[in-house]
Amino acid sequence: MLSPDNLVTPDLSERLPGRGMWVSAQRSAIETAIDRKLFSRAAKTQATIPNELLKLVEDLLMKRVTNLISLARRDGSAICGFEKTKSALISGKAVVLLQALDGSKPQKGKLRPPDGENTHITCLKSTELGLAFGRDYVIHAALAAGGLTRSVKHDVARLSGIRSENAIIKAKQSDETGAERLKTNE
Repeated sequence: MLSPDNLVTPDLSERLPGRGMWVSAQRSAIETAIDRKLFSRAAKTQATIPNELLKLVEDLLMKRVTNLISLARRDGSAICGFEKTKSALISGKAVVLLQALDGSKPQKGKLRPPDGENTHITCLKSTELGLAFGRDYVIHAALAAGGLTRSVKHDVARLSGIRSENAIIKAKQSDETGAERLKTNE
């Protein structure tokens, strides 16, 4: 959105007053909007773009996601740790599996995400997941069904689009032959 002093300001909650402009939560879309001065064109006035707009958007989204996961932890719908996550997945209580981007592949491969789309979140670093759980780092976590989980999935989709095209939400399913099927977010 455009603030009263014509500064382009990310409005992640879509509630700030001022002239709003919609840009897809994809790194390439924001870079194109900056390069082609599309913010000024959409606002129909000269818009000032912060030097590190992409970094600002990424940081704000990461903070929003960790805050949402932290709220889910406080209401009992988010857990962390390998054994707790494994139990929640086996019992069917977990609807989303979160695994740190920088976790070891063999260890991450031991857990199977729930069936469905957007059930395997892998775009957060272990320290970022750790922030949500009040720890130094977290590799495995799970979310139960609920409104906070929907919000986390929505904002993680936006965060993964900003971080890179490669860090998308994945729903991986391993069949008997070990083949993997990937489903990407919307």
